[in-house]
Amino acid sequence: MILLRHGRSSANSSGVLAGRAPKVGLDETGRAQAEALVQRLAGVPVAAVVSSPLLRCRQTVAPLLADRGLSRITDSRLSEVDYGEWTGRELKSLAKEPLWKVVQLHPSAAVFPGGEGLAAMQARAVSAVRDHDARITGEHGEHAVWVACTHGDVIKAVLADALGQHLDAFQRIVIDPGSVSVVRYTETRPFVLRVNDNGGDLAGIVPPKPKRRRRGTLSSDADVGGTTGRKDRP
Repeated sequence: MILLRHGRSSANSSGVLAGRAPKVGLDETGRAQAEALVQRLAGVPVAAVVSSPLLRCRQTVAPLLADRGLSRITDSRLSEVDYGEWTGRELKSLAKEPLWKVVQLHPSAAVFPGGEGLAAMQARAVSAVRDHDARITGEHGEHAVWVACTHGDVIKAVLADALGQHLDAFQRIVIDPGSVSVVRYTETRPFVLRVNDNGGDLAGIVPPKPKRRRRGTLSSDADVGGTTGRKDRP
């Protein structure tokens, strides 16, 4: 699974917490990031693209969908955090709110006024990506690669789950606009392959297909001592 954060938005560049506000689209840099994604994924056989319903995510995946002839699947469970009364406010003013420290130090207890809690967001986001991963695996096989385009805090929450971290540690993870993170789910555990990757070619994330004519099985075993960088194993 490729976790793609939407490209830079007009709210990102103005220091505003966009949340679920409608009509928040990509700025010039964000549009360039969306176009560059096509080349970054040139060597990756993408089986499906699932997106948050918000405009900035739809705009981010549009060039990739057009290039691959794919249809976007929208899932509201991948939507941005419902920040409630914080939506549309400047981050510098929110930093003065008492809840800000809770969000920073004990996010699992944070519930936004008139909105949702970060723990609830993590539960729905992890459920969504695991559901889609199981579905896409069933349809295309265990070596299928797919894209989930969503939002910064959502990606951080999914990565924290994949890393076996408590949600209270998720603020240690940095996810930039337009960045890519990669998780491989197996029978007993996930493996985190990339985090906040802003580089180029992503062909190296594709697991090789099994040599024999049978369905391959992605191993749940970790490499003791660290991976050797081999490309000959699933």
